[in-house]
Amino acid sequence: MSETASAPEHRFSRLTAVSVVIANMIGTGVFTSLGFQLVDIQSVFSLMMLWLVGGVAALCGALTYAELGANLPRSGGEYNFLTRLYHPSIGFISGWISVTVGFAAPIALAAMTFGAYLSASVAAVSATLSATLLVVFLTLMHCFSRKASGRVQVVFTVLKMILILVFCVLTAWLVDVPQPINLVPDNADIDIIFGGAFAVSLIYVNYAYTGWNAATYITNEIDEPQKNLPLILFVGTATVMVTYLVLNLVFLYAAPMADMEGKIEIGVIVAEHAFGETGAKVMGIMLALLLISTVSAMVIAGPRVLQVIGEDVSVFRFLSVKNRHDVPSVAIVSLGSLSVFFILTSTFESILVFSGFILGVNTLFAVLGVFVIRYRRLNIEGAYRTFGYPFTPIIYLSITVWTLGYILLNRPEEGWTGIAVIVAGGLLYFFSTRRDKRSAT
Repeated sequence: MSETASAPEHRFSRLTAVSVVIANMIGTGVFTSLGFQLVDIQSVFSLMMLWLVGGVAALCGALTYAELGANLPRSGGEYNFLTRLYHPSIGFISGWISVTVGFAAPIALAAMTFGAYLSASVAAVSATLSATLLVVFLTLMHCFSRKASGRVQVVFTVLKMILILVFCVLTAWLVDVPQPINLVPDNADIDIIFGGAFAVSLIYVNYAYTGWNAATYITNEIDEPQKNLPLILFVGTATVMVTYLVLNLVFLYAAPMADMEGKIEIGVIVAEHAFGETGAKVMGIMLALLLISTVSAMVIAGPRVLQVIGEDVSVFRFLSVKNRHDVPSVAIVSLGSLSVFFILTSTFESILVFSGFILGVNTLFAVLGVFVIRYRRLNIEGAYRTFGYPFTPIIYLSITVWTLGYILLNRPEEGWTGIAVIVAGGLLYFFSTRRDKRSAT
């Protein structure tokens, strides 16, 4: 998986695509959500099971998306899949989600985490201002060319993985008072795993794994997508799953649960216990730096979805405009602007639960589409087919439905707000198609 000089400028190599997947996934969730999980769950075994179950769901989703992407080869992710498998109205709603929430909210969350870590390490730095400036900087950087975007993405993703490895090794080695780690379940763990708190906590974990589908957003720009897409999705997702399990084990080993409960800047808290106050500040800056690749990856992937939507839907036509390097610059700037709006107007947890719910609904219908492909016999001869079908998509669908149901029961405000956004997309489709019909007559 090497980045070659011979790769044409209008294509991303396998290395760049894998780095987009990894960078999309490793970011906000894993460095913030443990604090929210600890509010209701205080068992090491149950907490590790959260990340294992979330990882299995992400792998099952990635293997299913690989078949969707290989047999419906076009950039756009869920928008492309749902339009072609169900109805243009369903695709439009998915596109509406992408335009309004799907990328802007995760970019805002990652940037806000960057700001929180930087501010925790350097008190004079404003968390909101640094988050805003990061989004503006990367938005401008990715407006130039794919070659520049690819280089920026690979460099920051490699830096991210190195920093995470250094953090884990040094923390486990230097912590003075390690916490007891018990990975053997007891009867209480069984009750926790099948309870409501575990299901609600899964929304944080599933959000942390969001991004395993990132490569399908740039399918048209990947070298030999039908051949490479399954490998890209699997390698990226499996790498992140192992990384998450190791990171959370290190968090729980290095710091008392009570100190992390309800907190966002988990990495800084853990670093304080391992390296002291000065060392924690240095590690906080390092952890902030690794989040740059997360924001960067979403600023690459998101606008490609918006561009495809703009090509197909008249009301979003402006999003399809490209610059002289064939880069969707208007979509990039639009996405960056909406992300800044979220940063300036919303709280962290409300964005996380709300966007996690609505993105879960989006991927639920996309994964269900693999059964539609088989039923309608849309498979391209020789193209990848989902490993472990039908159990692989069924596992993903079961975990997702379980989680979404518990959100509606336990966090109804965020859940029903997500449903309201979906309904608004349906109404917009109805009025826009009526307008198009009138224009055509």
